[in-house]
Amino acid sequence: MAIRKRPPDSWSSPVVMNPSSPCEGQNPEGDPPDDWFHLSTMSLGTQGSDGSRDDPEEPEEKGRLKSKLVSAWNNVKYGWSFKSKARFSKTSPLTMLGQSYLLSHGVERECFRRAFATLLWLTYRRGFPQLDGSSLTTDSGWGCMLRSGQMLLAQGLLLHLLPPGWTWLSANHVSKDDMEVQESRSLGLEVTNKGQRKSIVSFLESWTEVTHRRVVSWFGDHPIAPFGLHQLVEQGTSSGKKAGDWYGPSIVAHILRKAVDAASSEVSNLTVYVAQDCAVYIDDVVRLCERPLSEGSTGPSPAWKSVIILVPVRLGGEVLNPTYIKCVKNLLRLECCIGIIGGKPKHSLFFVGYQDEQLLYLDPHYSQSTVDITQDNFPLESFHCKCPRKISFSRMDPSCTIGFYAKSQKEFELLCSAVSTALSSSTERYPIFTIAEGQGQDGGQEDESDAPPNSVTHILTKDKARLRRTNNSMDEFVLL
Repeated sequence: MAIRKRPPDSWSSPVVMNPSSPCEGQNPEGDPPDDWFHLSTMSLGTQGSDGSRDDPEEPEEKGRLKSKLVSAWNNVKYGWSFKSKARFSKTSPLTMLGQSYLLSHGVERECFRRAFATLLWLTYRRGFPQLDGSSLTTDSGWGCMLRSGQMLLAQGLLLHLLPPGWTWLSANHVSKDDMEVQESRSLGLEVTNKGQRKSIVSFLESWTEVTHRRVVSWFGDHPIAPFGLHQLVEQGTSSGKKAGDWYGPSIVAHILRKAVDAASSEVSNLTVYVAQDCAVYIDDVVRLCERPLSEGSTGPSPAWKSVIILVPVRLGGEVLNPTYIKCVKNLLRLECCIGIIGGKPKHSLFFVGYQDEQLLYLDPHYSQSTVDITQDNFPLESFHCKCPRKISFSRMDPSCTIGFYAKSQKEFELLCSAVSTALSSSTERYPIFTIAEGQGQDGGQEDESDAPPNSVTHILTKDKARLRRTNNSMDEFVLL
């Protein structure tokens, strides 16, 4: 059954929200259509007989009521659900990006809280500098797949630049109401009284926080940010996309690759490989990652770049094929997995884990004011979410892109082995994708715009992949 698209012009009005986490109980504020705003303000007595707005002395009760009306409008328009809690089982393990947590255990529950609050959360923003070629200063209503892609790339960058197991210091101060499980005592970092140890810990904390802030700044909504919306929209022009268009998970994978290539001066020793024909070709990855030794140097082998591997796939026809669920779970159990950009129909999400038959995700559909990342010590709180959310596997759209990260050649070899094992768990005749010896067409880095406009890749044999035309474009999946 075809999915009916809502007209994009119904999503064009920007939304203004408090930049803090929605878990803290703030109400959204925004700009509904003029006729709606006129009626609501007339009913509240906020417009004078001369047509001018009320003076600043508007009664507090009327202001609160107007805020609630505007909040209700934005809630309906952009699909954000202000649930304060997500229900989690205390008996079933919760898996997130290669780590497993048993929430009945106080220490593990606290570790999960910290780990989740450490993930970078990139959402709709409003009030940023105008995007080239358009009059848009917000991505509300059309940019959620780009935001999901940003979160996927951000997770890879955090693994690339920060120590294993790093957590954001402020993630320790989480609300006791962000999950429906009993609160446990918080963990504290035990530091001896020895001055030298304190000094080392202080230095490491300072260095990691500086690096964390730098990574966040790369995703700011400013033309200078290498992975901000302005740069991603610009990189999408070669695929025929522009600001305000819908983006699919496959095109976003290629946009991220081009953005990382363009930011080599900012992010050194990192490359992105996008799989083609549902196959990761080992020789192509090796060619991308191997760096020839400089002239006159001697060494056992060429230096190796770290790599983010992005695999666009389709897990069924109109809906998710349930036989792939076990395989998706196995992939999310891998430490090398950095998440999945996909969602439910017309509503992009960033999947980071699962519990039982539900996926754990971060939702970009929360519109916040733009943060000026050019300022020193800009606030970080709006880039982290303390509210885990879940969605049933059955509601997952079949079009998605799966991400992996390998820091070294050894890690890439382990990745190939672990992913191949996870893929073999599928009960379908053919796996979601394959890891194959040899080279693919154009080294696997062809532009998405080179593909037929209505093509979706499927594995037809174990040894050879080809394209099959279908009426379902991977890029028809996206957005609210």
